[in-house]
Amino acid sequence: MTARTTPATEDFSNVLHLVQAAVTAGIDLVQIREKNLSASVLYQLSASAARLTKGSATKLLINDRSDIAAAAGADGVHLTTHSLPTEVVRRTFGDEFLIAVSTHSAREASVARRSGADFVVFGPVFETASKSEYGAPLGLANLERVSAELSPFPVLALGGLTINNVAACIQAGAQGIAGIRMFGDPVKLADVVNVSRESGRKEPH
Repeated sequence: MTARTTPATEDFSNVLHLVQAAVTAGIDLVQIREKNLSASVLYQLSASAARLTKGSATKLLINDRSDIAAAAGADGVHLTTHSLPTEVVRRTFGDEFLIAVSTHSAREASVARRSGADFVVFGPVFETASKSEYGAPLGLANLERVSAELSPFPVLALGGLTINNVAACIQAGAQGIAGIRMFGDPVKLADVVNVSRESGRKEPH
């Protein structure tokens, strides 16, 4: 999506189509992570997505913008390293507001837990172009160490996830997985979810 996106453009409806497919597939969490939209359009997109997830098993998170998440009726926010501090978001929006935090080290994950996050997303575990700014992949050994140190606090694996390595992440201690490209095709989404669940023997996120 771009700065020219509006509720009338195809890319806007494509995102909502993917959200509906996620709800139908029973995915636990969906994140709206569009970074190029105006606050107004992001709110409209988030509110439309929230109407689709309401009453379902799928929780809706909005990237970075806790204010828009709350205003749109989403379940919570996914914070990045550049977002408001976790403790500020928790204090402002309350205990029922779901807070996820992106982390790239054991220290960041520990701080997120201590600051009031509900879970962390840890990665990139494997090589992926979309996370190259964070350096080399952290690998399964680091995922296992962080998961063990924070247990039973939930750690989700992110970065380079495919059907073929879901099981390895779960075996390393991750309580779930997160992905972009892996879950990006609404037509194949249900099949990807089913295979991932069978492979990892835990529900993907």
